[in-house]
Amino acid sequence: MSPLITIVTTVYNRERYLDQAIESVLTQTYDNLELLIWDDGSTDRSIEIAHYYAKQDNRVRVIAADHRGQGRALRAAFAQAAGEYIGQVDSDDVLASTALEATAAVLDAQPSIGLVYTDYMVIDEKGWIQGQGERCKIPYSQERLLIDFMIFHFRLMRRSIYNHVGGIDPGFEYAEDYELCLRLSEVTEIYQIKQPLYYYRVHQQSLSCHRRIEQILQSHKAISQALERRGLADQFESHVEISATFSIRAKS
Repeated sequence: MSPLITIVTTVYNRERYLDQAIESVLTQTYDNLELLIWDDGSTDRSIEIAHYYAKQDNRVRVIAADHRGQGRALRAAFAQAAGEYIGQVDSDDVLASTALEATAAVLDAQPSIGLVYTDYMVIDEKGWIQGQGERCKIPYSQERLLIDFMIFHFRLMRRSIYNHVGGIDPGFEYAEDYELCLRLSEVTEIYQIKQPLYYYRVHQQSLSCHRRIEQILQSHKAISQALERRGLADQFESHVEISATFSIRAKS
C-alpha cells in the first residue's frame, strides 16, 4: 500500500542534528508514511546517518545527489514523493509526535482545505525550548500573508494542490517555501492548528542566519509577483528596508 504521507527532508551537512529530525518523523503516532531523505551533496556524515536509518526502517528512502542548493533539492525531492499528502521537516528541526496525526485529520475531514499548518516552538542548538514562535500570534489571512509568513511550520499539503500551482520554484532560493505558500493561498483554503507541533531550531549555521539578506530580497521579489498575479500591482508595491546596527567593544 502506498503511503498516505510523504515527509521530505533535504540535507546538506547536518550530521549534528539529522538523527533527531529523522527519529521525530519515525516515532509519529501516525505511521502510514514514508520519509524521503534527499542528500544534497553532503561532505560530512549526513548520508551515512540517513542510510543507517533506511536499513532499520523500510519507511525511509534515501536519495543521494550532487549539491544543487535548497530550492532545487526540495523541488526534486517532492517530485519523488509517493504520498497523497506531502510535508517537509528541515534536517535541523524536530517534529512533535502527534503532528502528522493532527494535520492529516484536517485534510481527511475537510476536502476544501489544501494546506494545514501548526504553531511551533523555537529551540536552541542544544534543543532547549526558547518559547513559542512569534509568527504563531499572527492570524492567517491571504492578504496578511503578503507581509507576514505566518504559515511557517509545520505544513502538510495535498500533493494535487502542490502540483496544481507548479510546485517549488527554485528561482526563489532561501525563500522558496514562502513563495510557494503565496501561490497556494491563491487557489485553496488554508487552516491553522493552534498547537505547537514543530520545534524550529535557531543556530549560527542555519540558512535564516547566514543567508538572511538573500532571504529578505527573495521574499520581496515573491511579494511583488504575488501583487501582479492578484491584480493589485497598480494599487500597491512591495517595499523593504534592511538595517544594520554597529557596535565597538573591547578586545578580549
